[in-house]
Amino acid sequence: MNRRWIVLVTGAAVALAFVASVMVFKNRAGQELALVAQTNSEALIRPHAPVYGNPAAKVTIVEFLDPACETCRAFHPIVKSIVNTSFGNVRLVVRYAPLHQGSDTAVKILEAARLQGKYWEAVEKAMAFQPQWASHDHPRPEMIWELIADIGLDLSKAKADANGAAIEQLLQQDIADMQALNVDRTPGFFVNGTPLRDFGAEQLKSLVEQELRKVGAAAQP
Repeated sequence: MNRRWIVLVTGAAVALAFVASVMVFKNRAGQELALVAQTNSEALIRPHAPVYGNPAAKVTIVEFLDPACETCRAFHPIVKSIVNTSFGNVRLVVRYAPLHQGSDTAVKILEAARLQGKYWEAVEKAMAFQPQWASHDHPRPEMIWELIADIGLDLSKAKADANGAAIEQLLQQDIADMQALNVDRTPGFFVNGTPLRDFGAEQLKSLVEQELRKVGAAAQP
């Protein structure tokens, strides 16, 4: 075998070894994440968490959300569509992972709106105008107050609630649960307690369909 072939064969072997090691690492990381979720199952859903969809749905998507995260904004209509087309079999439970500067303030504003029954309206506004208020070099989460001024809130009460102890406690619980579940990026998804290992819209849909089959619920044709 000449030197050129030796180099090619050696290179191919190294590449295969690298791919194999990456696959082993990803599989091990996925197994560890699943074990963490099982061990800390109580950290997935708390009574205070907002719910979108049928509260009695057989399949639950838990999303750790950062209102300032561009990927969360991109996934927002995707997750809503999964819930809306599930015939009541899928619900979304929102948890918070305020990893960007200013996200904690945004969360408090959204939760203050929820106290007046305007949570999802506020979320839609915050997501639609995220590029304006969530610039990572100069975030302006207080701008959300202006954006939601027309959804029927008592703004004075909402601003007082946003700075209250109840919402701060809620936020700190979500942060603690995020850390317990090793969520270090957003959005972080769990479907019926199973973590989304390979991130992507199609992967999320596939995991939801897998869980629907497990519980015997009818998925969208």
